Amino acid sequence: MPDTAAPFNEPAAAHHAGTRIETDPPVRRIVVVGGGTAGWMTALTLANSAYGARLQVTVIESPQVATIGVGEGSTPFLRRFFEDLGIEEAEWMPACNATYKNGITFDKWSTRPGFESYFHAFASMLDNLTMTQFINNVHSRLNHADVHAHPDRFFIASRLARDCRAPKPARSFPFDIWHGYHFDATLLGAFLLRKALERGVRHVARHVNEVILKDNGDIGSLRLEGGETLEADFFIDCTGFASLLVGKALKTPFVPYAENLFNNAAIALATPIDGPIMSQTVSTALKHGWAWKIPLTSRYGNGYVYSTDFCSPEQAETELRAHLGVLDADVPARHLKMRVGRVAESWTRNCLAIGLSQGFIEPLEATTLLFVQRTAYMFVAALEKGDLGAEARASFNQTINIPFEGTRDYIVTHYKTNTRIDTDYWRANAANTHLSNPLKQLLTTWLASKPIIPGLKKVSSARAIRRCPGTACSPAWDCSRSPGTCARPRPKRRSMTSPRSTTCWNAAR
Repeated sequence: MPDTAAPFNEPAAAHHAGTRIETDPPVRRIVVVGGGTAGWMTALTLANSAYGARLQVTVIESPQVATIGVGEGSTPFLRRFFEDLGIEEAEWMPACNATYKNGITFDKWSTRPGFESYFHAFASMLDNLTMTQFINNVHSRLNHADVHAHPDRFFIASRLARDCRAPKPARSFPFDIWHGYHFDATLLGAFLLRKALERGVRHVARHVNEVILKDNGDIGSLRLEGGETLEADFFIDCTGFASLLVGKALKTPFVPYAENLFNNAAIALATPIDGPIMSQTVSTALKHGWAWKIPLTSRYGNGYVYSTDFCSPEQAETELRAHLGVLDADVPARHLKMRVGRVAESWTRNCLAIGLSQGFIEPLEATTLLFVQRTAYMFVAALEKGDLGAEARASFNQTINIPFEGTRDYIVTHYKTNTRIDTDYWRANAANTHLSNPLKQLLTTWLASKPIIPGLKKVSSARAIRRCPGTACSPAWDCSRSPGTCARPRPKRRSMTSPRSTTCWNAAR
């Protein structure tokens, strides 16, 4: 199969409005516990199913629990969510202070002269005209050829981002330009709530005090603040890192990624917008992690994702403020803890975890909403098949776990291939030996200066993330996420069995 860009083809697609299944749904009452972007995206996806109003969807949202609300970027797959619901960009984007996203600039992740910065483009059909040459040049450099292989030269999104242009050509232009979005997550949640109510979703603003189990171990009902009990046939856990249903009530094991990915905390703060509005996210490597810069129409969303094993929250905030030039400014900052990993089974008994309760693989490539959307779409597909039995549940969990593992490996590759040696944090990432076998195979190929595209097509976890739009197109992997690696004719071998440079591995939760 040729290495070309193509629109993402999700096998478990949600139905467009108007499609109808005449048979009764296998469950009638579904309760989504938790609002926010994940909860309301899930509720809308369920309400848009082929069962229509015969599927009764209720969202319970606690007034006592604030949403995290800092995930302000997406992959291109979010376009499909709004298209399936028939919601135009002209409606939702102004309501959410949203801007277009052509891709992500990775700044200072590499120290190689001329390649300190690199743009991860969302590849479009137009890029098929240059994709082959890019891949050929990358492979030619492995054989010492003096040809250009910096990806910024080969993708239309890179040029658009450089010039702060939107990915919206004239109607006469024959190609669609693939893109994602930046948005205010709090405003998006509120917008989706309104749309859900318009489509018949019930909203209950109450705190859940207790999850009541049946004798067979399934969830039977929820006891709400005030003593009311709410029953349902199926429950969706969108309670974030608290994992109130799947984790605490059903005791589903959690699979941590702390040995693979070191970051476990973040700081978020806003700064005023100035100058032209960018059409890209900027990820800048700092001493103990990386800083994001996301443009909205009203402000910049900024933050620092870091590891508390290498610096304190106070040190991280000082470094972020210095980076932004607001060291002495009266700008409030939010400190957040991250639980990086996934639950062993997203779908346990009569409950499905979606969003942060399901898993989190840090925000570097903005994949959180992609997994929300993918999981919700897959569940609607299972509903519409009419089979929620044990075999369907096992198949579902296996199918969703593969891209989780693959995306984890993809993010790990960003860190493993970095060339910084200025802090223990970056040296420890480069020396990290906690790698999956598929990733070891790919890195062995890369270290031998051989093309990795054939390996990507053979390794299951790599194949899983190559299918994710904007997260793992072949040029991104061919560069191994470090721009300098595309440029060097023959990289020195880096041991994958060398000891780590630090022994502090606690994952603060």
